[in-house]
Amino acid sequence: IFTLATVTTIALGLELTQDTWEEKTAGKTVFVKFFAPWCGHCKAIKPAWDNLMTEYESSEKITVADVDCIGDGKDLCEKVGVKGFPTIKYGDPHDLQDYQGGRDAADLKNFAAELKPSCHAGTLQNCNEEQITIINSYHEKTETHLEELIANESEERTNAEKLFDAEVKKLQSKFEQLVKEKEDNIGNIEKQYNIGLVKGVLNHKQKG
Repeated sequence: IFTLATVTTIALGLELTQDTWEEKTAGKTVFVKFFAPWCGHCKAIKPAWDNLMTEYESSEKITVADVDCIGDGKDLCEKVGVKGFPTIKYGDPHDLQDYQGGRDAADLKNFAAELKPSCHAGTLQNCNEEQITIINSYHEKTETHLEELIANESEERTNAEKLFDAEVKKLQSKFEQLVKEKEDNIGNIEKQYNIGLVKGVLNHKQKG
């Protein structure tokens, strides 16, 4: 049955999968929304995102697209580490960054307008001299070495995230301890002064 609820989940612009990713993003900077059809927040952002995809559908420098993490894009979502919906990422197709900005139409449009073409390691398109020098140095290394660099970066990134999570838990625990100490101190002060009774007597006197 084709219902209005079904219509709201249909992608109107470019929808990418792992098979089409390389072809559609080569030499471009990407701005991609990873979504699930049942996700309420995904449906809320869909009109603004569809308009943005339409605006950039002919761009030779920027690719704005969707990826259905429940459908054909599932493998791609797993590859880039999508954990919630919608997740929006941007940048180099091989080094995506998490988008942390606003999600209304104006915020998305303004961010997309600021995106610059990314350096393409295969063709050197949009690369400056420094990037070309770095790319050439990597071409001198073996595939095994490059794979090790990627694995090391991933491990260090994971360790940094774990450290952050651990420190946040410590702060949360300390915060809860401080809140309890404050409440205990205030309770003791109130008991010491019998402040409720003091205020009651004062009020009675003032009414005289």
